Amino acid sequence: GEWYYCLEHQKVEEGPDCPGKDRFGPYASRTEAEHAMQTARERNLEWENDPKWHDAPATGSADGDGGRDG
Repeated sequence: GEWYYCLEHQKVEEGPDCPGKDRFGPYASRTEAEHAMQTARERNLEWENDPKWHDAPATGSADGDGGRDG
């Protein structure tokens, strides 16, 4: 079966019992679902440190004013 981590109940559940907005998954095993929050933390850290995912504006701009208005 498929396993999910329910954010609302903060527990592992077999099958999609809760709405998709309230769960992580599916996972292939109960063990993977049990580690869902740790996996999410690790991925968030990776994305925060990945320049391709960084939301800060790039330095410089096509018009040469460094992205400043005016």
